[in-house]
Amino acid sequence: MLRNPGYLKTLAFCALIGIPVSLAAYWFLVMLHELEHVLWADLPHAMGLDAPPWWWPFPLLLVAGTVVGLVATHLPGGGGHVPASGLHTGGSSSAALPGVLLAAVASLPFGAVLGPEAPLIALGGGLALVFRDLAKAPATPQSVALLGAAGAAAAISAIFGNPLIAAVLLIEVAGVGGPQLFAVMLPALLSSGVGSLVFTGLGRWVGLETGELSLKLSTPLPRLDVADVLWALALAVALAVVLHPLLAGARLIASYVTARPLVRTVLCALGAAACADLYSLITGRSPVQVVSSGQSTLAALASDPHAWGVGALLAVLLFKGAAYALCLGSLRGGPVFPALFLGAAVGVLLSPLPGLGVVPAMAAGMAAASAVTLRLPVSSVVLVVLLLGSAAMMPVVILAAVVAFVIAELLPAGPAAS
Repeated sequence: MLRNPGYLKTLAFCALIGIPVSLAAYWFLVMLHELEHVLWADLPHAMGLDAPPWWWPFPLLLVAGTVVGLVATHLPGGGGHVPASGLHTGGSSSAALPGVLLAAVASLPFGAVLGPEAPLIALGGGLALVFRDLAKAPATPQSVALLGAAGAAAAISAIFGNPLIAAVLLIEVAGVGGPQLFAVMLPALLSSGVGSLVFTGLGRWVGLETGELSLKLSTPLPRLDVADVLWALALAVALAVVLHPLLAGARLIASYVTARPLVRTVLCALGAAACADLYSLITGRSPVQVVSSGQSTLAALASDPHAWGVGALLAVLLFKGAAYALCLGSLRGGPVFPALFLGAAVGVLLSPLPGLGVVPAMAAGMAAASAVTLRLPVSSVVLVVLLLGSAAMMPVVILAAVVAFVIAELLPAGPAAS
């Protein structure tokens, strides 16, 4: 295959595509990050409030639900696939891009309990096909698959802060094997590497943030012992048993929304807002801890896990989990970041168990929750190891991901998302 001139030309084109796609993804993430800061920090301060009050999510998520419902009803592509169905690489098109971007901008900064990875995949894949058409390159089935994967990898590499996880994620999401896997892997890895260079250089030059996911743990990584491993296995089973019905519920919500997209999307968005409001009223803590992806809250949890009492952890798991299911079935975004937060919160909650440390518990929780939610065990392992910045927790990460994945696969599948 590498001796095929057509494949080599496609490989070179993928490297070139990585540059404009990465630029577009960078500014898209900057826009989301800045808009979220305006809505949840600057605007309350401008109104004389020290922090968003308990009712703050209601008007913002009302806007989100209305816009996403209108996009799903009237624009080509319906704003992208419903996140309850998982991550997908197929179906990217230039015609669907406006709706995907509009739905993402309406969902993510306004408080949807989702991450940006699904819109980034659609953005990268769609732009790659746009550039192919501009270059008048041949539109063969192979080139469509390769360029879509390369563009998606270039776009998504930034939010995870590492081109490796982008390439691994795209391999598993594409679900291919054998020679086809090799053919998709090289363009994806090459394009994501180019994209990472562009993000690094551009970020240092302009000094703006995109909100990439990274953790700063408050303590050095400990050595694992037998108790950590055994508790990690139990934690993985528990998360699989709990998250599996939550995801099945999200798929039921997606089917419910399909019949009347506008009205029912608004109702689900307001339901997610109610979860955040109740959490704030009951705990006295900020509703921001329930809404949005949980990216910044995860970093705060990792840096100071002891700042969360048992009651606060139970409440955030309950209300954020419910809001997550509602958003998965109605709004637009990706499932990764909220799953990581929920897994980490379960780990912190159970860390007082005899012999279980906070860091191993968080690592196992994040790996298990990610594997159950995404059904991508290899990507889950790589993602959590890269987040921790060390391979010291890799044994419990691998065990938790594999056990949780197997348990989730053995449980009844439940309804499919519409």
